[in-house]
Amino acid sequence: MGSVRTAAAITAATGLGAVAATHVWARHVEIHRYTLREETVHVLPAGAKPVRLLHISDIHLVPDQERKLHFLRHLATLSPHLVIDTGDNIAAAAAVPVLAEAIEPLLRRPGAFVMGSNDLFAPRPKNPLRYFLPDARPEGMTARTDIDLPTEELAARLSAFGWKDLTNTRDVIELPGLQVRLAGVDDPHLERDELPAPRPEQDPEHGRVLRLGVAHAPYRRVLDSLVGDGAEMVLAGHTHGGQLRLPGIGALVTNCDLPRRQARGLSSWDGVPLHVSAGMGASPYSNYRLFTPPEATLLTLRPRGSERVGEGAGTPARLHDR
Repeated sequence: MGSVRTAAAITAATGLGAVAATHVWARHVEIHRYTLREETVHVLPAGAKPVRLLHISDIHLVPDQERKLHFLRHLATLSPHLVIDTGDNIAAAAAVPVLAEAIEPLLRRPGAFVMGSNDLFAPRPKNPLRYFLPDARPEGMTARTDIDLPTEELAARLSAFGWKDLTNTRDVIELPGLQVRLAGVDDPHLERDELPAPRPEQDPEHGRVLRLGVAHAPYRRVLDSLVGDGAEMVLAGHTHGGQLRLPGIGALVTNCDLPRRQARGLSSWDGVPLHVSAGMGASPYSNYRLFTPPEATLLTLRPRGSERVGEGAGTPARLHDR
């Protein structure tokens, strides 16, 4: 009997030790393993030159996150042709000028953005078990009208050098030999999304056009509406890649109605490429990740039909050297 009790005690201690080690890894290691993911997407019209599109999302910045700020500054060395920011940039009012300074080189490149709920409302403590409910949003969340973060200042900083604010609107970015037509919506998680009405558009002389749909939270209704609107690729964030993933299972939750298997990375929605960024951060009250490190993604867009044999799996993510 004594040996049985001893074995049970050892097993229990081992289990508790594994849980403790996982907690330390998720909160103190994985959350700082900033990663650049690279993918190739064949979505451009024939004759277009490749476009390096940098997708950033869910930064959730507070001013003292030096390693995150270093990673943000590093992204400018990628020299992207286009930057798309899918929201949840800040986690504190004081983070706005700090963020703007860190990404100023990126702000000087062609780009566009949408806002997420954490660009409007300061984060609050939550029971993490809520995320396993059919709808994890607190009661009254979508009805809130009090904005307690400096959203207007954030929008002004992000658009200071020409980035397009896609809050329920359309805009156009002209790249060399390619016109990018953008349709964006306000945060679907807060049910503020309204697909902007079509507007007259003039084809460029070169005739090469790419239509992008942009949203913060990839709810199915929003993906359906953007694809139905003619988007040839859709970009979103919000999910944090599940934030907690398990080997062989993947994301446990998505915090929306997107299928868990599409919680991060490149997939397809009704035949249209969908890229969901796992993002760079998390709420200060749940600042941990497991098997889904914080990331930005460099998408190399190429003409349709130009695939090479063996291409399509993407380039493995690489850790940023801090």
